Amino acid sequence: MQYNLLVVLGATATGKTGLAVNLAKHFDAEIISADSRQIYRGMDLGTGKDIEEYTIDGQEIPHHLIDIADAGYKYNVYEFQRDFVEAFEDIQSRNRLPLVCGGTGMYLEACLKGYKLISVPKDQDFRDSLLDKSLDELGEILRGYKEVHNNSDLETKKRAIRAIEIERYYATHPEVEMKHPELKPLLIGIEFDRENRRSRISQRLKERLDSGMVEEVKGLIESGVSPEDLIYYGLEYKFLTRYVIGELTYDEMFTQLEIAIHQFAKRQMTWFRKMERSGFDIHWLDGFMPLEEKIKEVEKLWNA
Repeated sequence: MQYNLLVVLGATATGKTGLAVNLAKHFDAEIISADSRQIYRGMDLGTGKDIEEYTIDGQEIPHHLIDIADAGYKYNVYEFQRDFVEAFEDIQSRNRLPLVCGGTGMYLEACLKGYKLISVPKDQDFRDSLLDKSLDELGEILRGYKEVHNNSDLETKKRAIRAIEIERYYATHPEVEMKHPELKPLLIGIEFDRENRRSRISQRLKERLDSGMVEEVKGLIESGVSPEDLIYYGLEYKFLTRYVIGELTYDEMFTQLEIAIHQFAKRQMTWFRKMERSGFDIHWLDGFMPLEEKIKEVEKLWNA
């Protein structure tokens, strides 16, 4: 098989960006981010953009779908699929290799499977009719439309109502055909055992907090982004915002956020295993493998 797409995936804090950037230099590739939060400007430490890693030996590695929307905007998987196709074709038109890097399973599957997605308009009357429902009741309504794999749909009533609105629209409208390129991807996964993954997550969280993650959230709020919008993005922004506005103490914020990130990483791995069961061939590399060995292994797989 002649591959036309390289993919680097893995749970949070596994070193995806570092490997992807070095592979991009090695393969003369450009990176397309598949992270649902790195698309927002100003949300840097909390999303782990690690922009400094995109420069190697003074050479900046071209990257796409990072910093393309203002914080507070509700970017969705439909927009990602559209933007992925545009970036993929743009990179190929310049005879370079597209390299997808990310850990958002839904975004990865949206570009790899070529889901037929549609932009669902807002239906305020329908939304209003659901406002009195509890989160559990909304979950039951959503499960009436589909099997729920993405737990983030049920993190808040607002997200659950939007998910129901989308599924209701899908049920009553034919899907819009969307041109999607034929992909022949080589999927590379980075994994650590559970205990080392947890250790890396905790250490990374401490480093980000020391680097000014609280100040980043304060700055976003001062710039006009509402606390409600930041909480919508989940994880770091949810718990740090609640700390900044006085709902949590610092210790409560740290403990709850640490637990939430560990749970998130577990859900990411569950999603990747589900991808494998559905037919995706993911070549897993031991996270402790030296960088040069990882690159050699990927090159061997690419040329096989």
